[in-house]
Amino acid sequence: MEKTKRFGVSMENKLLKKFDSFIKRKNYPNRSEAIRDLIRLALVDEEWKETDHDVIGVLVIVYDHDRRELTSSMLDREHKHTDKILTTLHIHLDHENCLEAKIIKGKMKEVQKIADELISLKGVKFGKLIPATFGKGI
Repeated sequence: MEKTKRFGVSMENKLLKKFDSFIKRKNYPNRSEAIRDLIRLALVDEEWKETDHDVIGVLVIVYDHDRRELTSSMLDREHKHTDKILTTLHIHLDHENCLEAKIIKGKMKEVQKIADELISLKGVKFGKLIPATFGKGI
């Protein structure tokens, strides 16, 4: 395990109060844990922007499963990317709406393109691609 290094952080009182409220809402045990998570998040964002290696992301979409031809359009697009879409979790939210979480792996531009294709389908009510990381170097 790597040795922990201590350092000081200076900030305005108003910003610190907001940060402490954030820490409380998110149930962090202390400021250090919150700062570590925020740094990791920033590093993952940078990894996505600057890498030419494979990335991994989670696409979350909510859609109307009764929308004519949406399911078949979605499946057609997904079958074109069987090497990139690793798995899909499907949940019935209610009688009309479904949520799917898809794990997508590939070059950043490819992953983003697949996500954009699926999010833009008529009948998709919500879509968001969440960048993830392989955890190397973090």
